[in-house]
Formats: sequence, C-alpha cells, structure tokens
Amino acid sequence: NLPEHLRHLPENLRHLPDGLRMPEQQEIQGWLHRAYVGWLAFRIDYIAWAIQKLSGFCIVLFMVQSVDRILLCLGCFWIKLWGIKPRLAAAADDDDIEDGDVLAAYFPMVLLQMPMCNEKEVYETSISHVCRYWPRDRMLVQVLDDSDDETCQMLIRAEVTKWSQRGVNIIYRHRLSRTGYKAGNLKSAMSCDYVKDYQFVAIFDADFQPNPDFLKLTVPHFKGNPDLGLVHARWSFVNKEENLLTRLQNINLCFHFEVEQQVNGIYLNFFGFNGTAGVWRIEALEDSGGWMERTTVEDMDISVRAHLQGWKFIYLNDVKVLCELPESYQAYRKQQHRWHSGPMQLFRLCLPAIIKSKIPLWKKANLVMLFFLLRKLILPFYSFTLFCVILPLTMFVPEAELPIWVICYIPTLMSVLNILPAPKSVPFVIPYLLFENTMSVTKFNAMVSGLFQLGSSYEWVVTKKAGRTSSESDIFSMAEDADTAHTHSHRPAPRLVRGVSEAGLEEWAKTHQHDNLQLKVKAEERRRSRPGGGDLKTSKAKPPNRIFKKELALASLLLIAATRSLLSAQGLHFYFLLFQGVTFLVVGLDLIGEQVS
Repeated sequence: NLPEHLRHLPENLRHLPDGLRMPEQQEIQGWLHRAYVGWLAFRIDYIAWAIQKLSGFCIVLFMVQSVDRILLCLGCFWIKLWGIKPRLAAAADDDDIEDGDVLAAYFPMVLLQMPMCNEKEVYETSISHVCRYWPRDRMLVQVLDDSDDETCQMLIRAEVTKWSQRGVNIIYRHRLSRTGYKAGNLKSAMSCDYVKDYQFVAIFDADFQPNPDFLKLTVPHFKGNPDLGLVHARWSFVNKEENLLTRLQNINLCFHFEVEQQVNGIYLNFFGFNGTAGVWRIEALEDSGGWMERTTVEDMDISVRAHLQGWKFIYLNDVKVLCELPESYQAYRKQQHRWHSGPMQLFRLCLPAIIKSKIPLWKKANLVMLFFLLRKLILPFYSFTLFCVILPLTMFVPEAELPIWVICYIPTLMSVLNILPAPKSVPFVIPYLLFENTMSVTKFNAMVSGLFQLGSSYEWVVTKKAGRTSSESDIFSMAEDADTAHTHSHRPAPRLVRGVSEAGLEEWAKTHQHDNLQLKVKAEERRRSRPGGGDLKTSKAKPPNRIFKKELALASLLLIAATRSLLSAQGLHFYFLLFQGVTFLVVGLDLIGEQVS
C-alpha cells in the first residue's frame, strides 16, 4: 500500500526493486523538523499560556488604574464646575467676615526653613524671595546648608549676612555630616531651643521662589481650625518650555497638582506632602513623631503618620510657587528613582502602623489600596510589563496576541485625560505616551529596589539645577522694594558685606547686555576670519552624552519586534513598536533634554 501522496505515480514507478523501501515521512523531515514541531507545541502549551495569563492580569490592573484616573478627573471637573475651594475657617464661622479681613489680621510666629546642598546656582534667588514678606518680627528664616563645597558654603553664608544686615531675622546652619539627607537636616533644625516660640513652619527647597503674599494666603487657614496640620501650595515651573523633557514633565506634574492633590484635598483632607511649598503646624509635626530618616521620601512619611494621627490637610490650587524642572535626563532619572523607590520603602515600614491605627476602615483602605498599591506600585508594574515586555514578545509568540484597544485606544484616552490640566501641551500627547512607557523602566526598577530593600533603594542625589528665575525683572523689583523701604524709614541703607548695591543691579544689567552683544559680534568676526569660516568655541564644551544600557537594550528588543511585526503584516502593532523603540533609543543615547554640567 502506497502512501496517499505517492499514488499519482505511473505504474512502473510504484514498485521498488528488492532491497529498497519507501522512507517514512519522519525520516525525510529529519531531526530539525521534529525539533521545530516540538518547539511549536511547547510555545503553545506553556509560553503562550504564561504570556496570556500575565497579560490578562496586567490588563485587569490597567483597567482598574484607568477607572481610578477617570474618577479623579470627574472629581476635578465637579470642583471646577461648582467652584469648590477651601475657605478660611474663621470667615466660614461668621458670614460678616471676609476672607481678606482674616488674611490681613492674622500674623502668628512662623519659621521658614530652606534646606539646601551644593546648590549655588539657585540659593541667592530663593533666599531673596523668602526674605521679602511677612512682618519681620513675626518670622525667622533658617537656611539649612548641607553643602560640602566650601565655596558654596561661603557664598550662602555671605548671602545670609547680607539679608541679616537688612533687618531680616535669618540664621545660617551648617551640618558637618549629611546624615539622614534632607530629613536629617530638617530634624536637626527643629531641635533648636527657639523653635518652641513658633507655631508654624514653612518649607522651601533651594530652587523655590515664593511670592511675597505666600504666607498671607496660607497661614490664615490655620486660624479657627485646630485639626488642620498642613496647608500645601501648587508648584509652577519657570522652565516648563525649556525643552521637550521639561514639557513632558510639566504634563505629569500639572495632572498631579490640578487633579490628584486637589481632589484628595477637597474630598479626603489627605494627600502626600511634596516636601516643599507647604506650611506645617509644628504641633502636628511633633505629634506625628517629627522628621524620620528611614526613607528617601521623608515628606510622604510625615504625611502618612500625621494622617494616622487624625490631622487634616488643605491644598490651595490657586497659590502657586515657582520652581525648576530637571533639564537633563540624567537628573530627571535620578529624581524619579528616588520618588518611586521611597514610597515602597515607606509602604513596607508603615503597613503595620496603618493596620493598627484607629482611623476608619475606609481611610485604611484608601491608604493601602489607592495611595500606595494602585498609584505607587501597580502603575509602574503594568506599564513596564505590558508595553515593554509582553507586547514585543507577542510578535514572536503569535498565539498570545494583545487586543488593539489595550495597545492604542485606552492608553491614548488616558494620555488625553492626563494632558487636560496643561492644554497647551496637547500637541505632545503622543510623545508623552511614548516617554511615559520609556520611564516605566526606571520606575519599575526603583519600585522593586525599594520594595525589597536592594542596593540603590536609599540612594539620594541632589537634583541638578540650572538657576532659572521667573524673570530678571524680579531681581530688580526686589532691589526697588528694598530702596523704597529705606526711603520711607528715612534711614540710610546699611553697608552690606556681600553683593552689589541695588542701584548697581540696574547698571550691571545694562553692562551685562552690552557685554553679551560685544561678545557675539567678536565671536562672529573671529569665526568669519578663520579659514573655511569654522565655528569657534566661546564657551565651555558641552558634556558628552551618557549611555543608558537598559533603555538601549529595550530599544533593540522593540525594534526587532517591530521588524517581526512588519513581516507578519500587523500594521498598528508595527507602528507602536517602531515609535516606542525609537523613543527608547533616543532616551538611551541621552538625546532628550539639556546637558547640565
């Protein structure tokens, strides 16, 4: 009996000579074919099954997080629709009292703390902004310098001396050892004997530039509200349009403040303190155990402990404080690592205290399920796993395919929701989506290191600053304010140890502009005089780009998967993988953002 595929042969070829036989199909195909068939069976039964289960789990997490995001946006819309804002407690108790009357009449003792470390690009501007408001006999400014650069120490000390001679109550504190980083710095400052004379403490990082009315808009909320522990202001950014990286950061932080912080503040009276641009009731800090050095997110730590003690928080979306965004990818990457490893450290340490606390059960559930797990752990986990691992693997395992709506429609909708608080950034919605997926590598790595207390979990690197200010006119306006104050007091301006005179600032500005113009003209003349008209370097050479290996490795995986997708004619998958791979490549080669040396 001949096999079916040989029965078409002529009759004279159907009979084989003696000693010969027809080979079996398995003998013809050989061991390579058997290996391939075995691999297909293994891929279908095990690999595709595992990918489908993992992708299903990630899709569920993705949908839960998307629902949470939509609810936050609806809550923000309701606040905007009805104009809901925190109102001063003293004015709310008496309808005849206006908010402005309370603002003008309440001047408690306030301590202003400015922790900094080797930040000579920004110290002068921030100290100048902090020193120009509130009755001077009702405040004390603590400049908490952890710098190990002697030149930086000298400059900051001289700036403090300058403002002290102008009549500002300001002191300079320097620690010999940077134990505990920022938390240790604040803890050391709060241990001073004179702190007991103050009711509230306002904290500003070195690059923050508060307006003169900051305390007048925040501190009066404490009057008549003994349960209030924190009043927090919104961040605004002087360099949000500096480059693509700062634009993308601005989208994230606008959503964080406009939606997350505002909604949680209005409906829950709780949110995470962002470490700066906030005013604490000193009693609340002491009741919650003070600053602790156990994590790299001391701000979130004190927020959670104060919440467990029953203190309430208020967020003021209309009160904005200018600050800087990191302009280089390396600085931003370090910052995000700290911001995502710290919460996992804190979750591991705080979970027993949350369970044992006396707060209502729904508040415990909000802390554990939403505040920590959903927004700090689940988000980087599913983003990295789903879009950076599972999606490219499905190109090589076609039995485990991701639906189009998971790859395209839902992420695009979430990106549009994220971008709504920053409407000018709408053209950047696609780069934002791709960049957030790229950053999930750093965030996932930080989350794992913090959760399992790995080597880099307690890493604290001060974010590099470029020294941006809101405008040069701000410096001159501060000088004019000082001149006006001395004129009205009929006293001569005191002699300053450091810094140019106020009148000299204007002269300096004119000279600076003239010198810059002359330098440009001379540089152009020298460039043209050179053979071939080559460029002449007139400033410090730009630092070389860094190479980020994890991002480049994932760029290779995604681009190979894109090629595989193209060969199998999977159109939308191909475009997503291609653009995502190119984004990883650009970031891995450090081609996004400015280099800050």
